[in-house]
Amino acid sequence: MSIVAVLLVVAAAAPWIAPHDPHAQSLAARLAPPSGAHPFGTDQLGRDIFSRVVHGSRITLLITALAAVCVAPAGLLVGLCAGYFGGLCDGVLMRATDVFMAFPRLLLALALAAALGPGIGNAVIAIAISAWPPYARQARAEVLSLRGRDFVVAARMAGASHPGVLWRHMLPLCATSAVVRLAMDLAGIILVAAGLGFLGLGAQPPTPEWGAMVANGRQFLTPYWWVSAMPGGAIFAVSLAFNLIGDGLRDALDPRAARGRA
Repeated sequence: MSIVAVLLVVAAAAPWIAPHDPHAQSLAARLAPPSGAHPFGTDQLGRDIFSRVVHGSRITLLITALAAVCVAPAGLLVGLCAGYFGGLCDGVLMRATDVFMAFPRLLLALALAAALGPGIGNAVIAIAISAWPPYARQARAEVLSLRGRDFVVAARMAGASHPGVLWRHMLPLCATSAVVRLAMDLAGIILVAAGLGFLGLGAQPPTPEWGAMVANGRQFLTPYWWVSAMPGGAIFAVSLAFNLIGDGLRDALDPRAARGRA
């Protein structure tokens, strides 16, 4: 949580934290090693890597937040409807889910991003479309175990509508597990976003995006390691932080998991 808090502060205060313009080029200072003037060194165009990493945190958070806002609600909606209504609705929705789950997540995201074209918006759409099926499966399984419970039957006998039952009873009970899964998936979303940027399908130059910055340093990796290592280290640290947060949320919200670990 401390790492994520630092990331949020850095993203919010990027113009004041970054010592240089992330787009300013200086060929006289190209590929300079880390120093007092350039804490993370400079890239092949003489741009300050530290300033670009700081501003790149905004792009990473933007893609992650937009994808998370799309993924969890879409998956929950599909899973709730499939599990609650059953029958034809369940069959159609789950077969559609199976189609998306038949493809590896990263491969599907790459294919969608390539088809839609490069850009942050298209990267978010590609990540969201490739990431929602597990949430639908999980929500459906939970609703199937809940829809025959006494409180659901009592609500229906009291005149509650189907949307009302789903909103007031099913959704709150399924939201906890979805939140835990989302927290653990945020690391994967960051890695997929970085992968799209690495392949040129995410944010476009000269926008400072961590995956694209790693790609820019490939040809200089041996003598000028800092060009790729610094943004790569940022990706590693943030991904690890979200994984640990998801693990902690799972223990906090599921006492059985905590006892099993003990």
